[in-house]
Amino acid sequence: MKQVFFVFLLLIVNACYGQKKQEHGKWIKLFNGKDLKDWSIKIRNHKLNENYNNTFRAEDGLMKVRYDQYDNFNEQYGHIFYKKKFSAYLLVMEYRFTGEQVKGGPGWAFRNNGAMLHCQSPQSMELDQDFPISLEEQLLGGNGKDERTTANLCTPGTNVVINKKLFTPHCTNSTSKTFHGDTWVHVEALVLRDSIIKHIVDSDTVLVYEKPQYDGKDKWVQKKGFKDGQLISEGYISFQGESHPCDFRKIELFDLQPYMNDPKKLQNVLAQLQKRKK
Repeated sequence: MKQVFFVFLLLIVNACYGQKKQEHGKWIKLFNGKDLKDWSIKIRNHKLNENYNNTFRAEDGLMKVRYDQYDNFNEQYGHIFYKKKFSAYLLVMEYRFTGEQVKGGPGWAFRNNGAMLHCQSPQSMELDQDFPISLEEQLLGGNGKDERTTANLCTPGTNVVINKKLFTPHCTNSTSKTFHGDTWVHVEALVLRDSIIKHIVDSDTVLVYEKPQYDGKDKWVQKKGFKDGQLISEGYISFQGESHPCDFRKIELFDLQPYMNDPKKLQNVLAQLQKRKK
């Protein structure tokens, strides 16, 4: 009887250890390919989780942004937020643009979406707020003839440091190539708390910046009471709806937070993540 008890106890310990081990160092599928149950939606001039005109959808294994039920865009910028915050991670996405831009969409929003990093919560957004306070990894597509980089940076309510200088303009371009047509594009974001952030396209690092911080001149930052220059070490992840139909077939994340207090382990994990691309 004692032997059975100890075997049973050993199984419990192993199960608990296995569960704990799985929680550290695993990939998390933010989009499950089936539904949007893990996501919240905030569209400008609409209440939280009012998915106006079915803008955000899960269909055919894809997360879709669509405007077929709109008569006019009317600056109804939308964002879809994952349910929890992250601080240090590698975010992996595959996106493509499709179809035509909805009537009333601004010219700059042609084939334009974005992954919003270190984002404020959807619950804290004002009813008429257009963009959440965040760091935008801008996801763009070409028009078939002109050069247009992707994985750029835009900074709604934020500033960053680039080449050891505070960068205050709203956007800056990456060094990526242009992706024309309805091509699937593989993009990543390596985010390490409030230190370094890298934008990656395929296997190429195309933009690097550090020390993300609040811009005290921004009206939404002022309204929320954030201090100018306060570093941002965590936040939500959201994706945009800016008037052009867009699809996502992969949204996955590797949580690096468990390794942040051990530089050697972090370096080893990052090296392993790098190898997966080769």
